[in-house]
Amino acid sequence: MSTQSFTPALGRVAPARFFDVVVALTRERLWRALAAMYVVPRPDDVIIDVGCGTGSLALLLSRVQPSARIIGLDPDPDVLAVARQKAAADATVQWRVGMGDALVDSVGADSVDTVVSSLVLHQCPLPMKRTVLASMLAVLKPGGKLVIADYGLQRTTLMRLAFRIVQLADGKEDTQPNADGALPGLMSDAGFADVREAEVVSTVTGSISIYVARKD
Repeated sequence: MSTQSFTPALGRVAPARFFDVVVALTRERLWRALAAMYVVPRPDDVIIDVGCGTGSLALLLSRVQPSARIIGLDPDPDVLAVARQKAAADATVQWRVGMGDALVDSVGADSVDTVVSSLVLHQCPLPMKRTVLASMLAVLKPGGKLVIADYGLQRTTLMRLAFRIVQLADGKEDTQPNADGALPGLMSDAGFADVREAEVVSTVTGSISIYVARKD
């Protein structure tokens, strides 16, 4: 996957600088807090936020556990510029340009305690979802944890209608597998164990699920 082939943070809707404004409409504070709760960062943990965007989740984790080593990785220099501005004097997050399907190149195999990702996989074509998940598994230490916050199974008519906003921005072909509930199966296929949908948060753009899993 080249750095020119990723879907921008807001798809075709708006420039990266408006990402935080738009995402705030999705009950962001709730689902990010839930994601952080399942990460449970510990001192000296190495945590990589794949597709970190403007850095909201990475910065939250650094505030929860300042002694953890947090890496925010994204292929888009524009959103990383926003993340660096938001971080200001917060030196605990390392911002890196990189692709989700080449995490070993960025951090090394079996080197990370926890991989987190939010609102990324729904933007990826199905083969790329598989490749990114395999890449996440490869960088986790044995026993390491995966926490994903993303659009999942849209269970109700209202949520399916709301999710059309996302599909207009990011395209139906890439987003429909998420809406059909494909992520847990894809995570299991990639080799993750104990895969489960831990939380579901209804939003104006569809329901966002928190998925957790581990590497044996």
